[in-house]
Amino acid sequence: MALEITDSNYKELLAEGKPLVIDFWAPWCGPCKMVGPIIEELAAEYEGKALIGKCDVDDNDDVASEFGIRNIPTVLFFKDGKLVDKQVGSSSKATYAAKIDALL
Repeated sequence: MALEITDSNYKELLAEGKPLVIDFWAPWCGPCKMVGPIIEELAAEYEGKALIGKCDVDDNDDVASEFGIRNIPTVLFFKDGKLVDKQVGSSSKATYAAKIDALL
């Protein structure tokens, strides 16, 4: 299951040093509803290798603002605590998996 990423926990997740993937979404966003199940599947498949979570932009202004999220869905990819890749808009599971594999 994907982690819940919030204003209060994202910095400690980044500090863990594991690859981190954050899906920025909102309940009212149609394309986000297509990406959500893909993120859940990837979270299960990469468990133990990468941290994969979802951040509701309506409830977490700080983290969304820090990374300049203006469009959702946006998925950010971090390696060693640093932003290394971004996917704006919905995409295929294969696209997200390839980006995660590049982090490992």
